[in-house]
Amino acid sequence: MSLNLGPVVTAMITPFNDKLEVDYSEAKRLAKHLEKTGSTAILIGGTTGESPTLTDEEKLDLYKAVRETVSVPIMVGVGTNSTWKTLKLLERFESLSQKPDAYLVVTPYYNKPPQDALYEHFKAVADNASSPIMLYNIPGRTSREIAVDTIVKLAEHPNIKALKQATSDLDKLSDLMKKLRDRGLDKDFEVYSGDDSLTLPMMSLGAVGVVSVASHVVGEKLREMCESALKGDIAKAREIHYLLLPVFRALFVTTNPIPVKAALEIMGFKVNNLRPPMRKATAQELELIRSTLKEVLELA
Repeated sequence: MSLNLGPVVTAMITPFNDKLEVDYSEAKRLAKHLEKTGSTAILIGGTTGESPTLTDEEKLDLYKAVRETVSVPIMVGVGTNSTWKTLKLLERFESLSQKPDAYLVVTPYYNKPPQDALYEHFKAVADNASSPIMLYNIPGRTSREIAVDTIVKLAEHPNIKALKQATSDLDKLSDLMKKLRDRGLDKDFEVYSGDDSLTLPMMSLGAVGVVSVASHVVGEKLREMCESALKGDIAKAREIHYLLLPVFRALFVTTNPIPVKAALEIMGFKVNNLRPPMRKATAQELELIRSTLKEVLELA
């Protein structure tokens, strides 16, 4: 079972209307935009999609709305900090006639399970899924990191096919890539950057692409960067990285997805409502985002 998500997986935001209800029509409009502007796959219900504030029903309905709108692969976030809840949500997606192409499973947050318990959590999900699993390692949000040896052990599972690595520790990534290679797992297990600005550095160590926020607004250039890197044209990839770096930084001037929703509003999408405890961008943040987009998009 292969992943086949391509190099640019957009972690799609969730549009809310003024009543903070999911705006499914605007979600469809945005998904079409993403498909046309470089996204090789779309992630529904990730961190950028404000997954902690979505109900299971909303996640299902959002997936169905996007599924009927685009032809690119769709990955769905089903991870929670409860193995039981995660399996229940997975069961609902597995019951659909058209299942997701992959599942993203985040490290259980807040309760800080030890590494052996983390392994059992991810294994339980993989054992019950008919689509491949991408692990999501983001210790900055979950307070628990998946250790390199745990990832390698999980990579031996026939249904665990990828990792979204949202850390800046390239030494650990080097250790991981070497251990995967030494065990012959590197051909069947893919690593994605979980941080736009680290995509090219991580690809130099063997990552295959990015689960991206910036692809909402600079998807075509980001895809060009990734494809150039995969072809070995590092000079071209590096120049695109330098061009896009101000956008990467502006989109994380405050907590994601506040900046990217503001950026999309500037571009004409009606998406700039966030469910509490998140808030909209401040005037100062908005000005930085606006000026950065104007400068970079003109150069691009």
